[in-house]
Amino acid sequence: MLVSLIVAIVIGAIAGWLASLIMKKSNGLLLNIILGIVGGVVGTFLLGLIGIDAHGTIGNIIVSVIGACIILAVFNLIKKG
Repeated sequence: MLVSLIVAIVIGAIAGWLASLIMKKSNGLLLNIILGIVGGVVGTFLLGLIGIDAHGTIGNIIVSVIGACIILAVFNLIKKG
């Protein structure tokens, strides 16, 4: 269980960092990790709705980056308003 949590944090950190590079918007390391983890959940849910399933670490990172980009875009819209 602890290993799974550590892996989720590492994947979230990578995904959040990549999403911040893609979106050209950095919000700090901790927020990027949180956005990456939440993005992983959102990405898995949204892509699962259209029948796409991530397999392996690379697949999970890709799905997390997609979700983190979505979350980051929404977060930046809320932050502006």
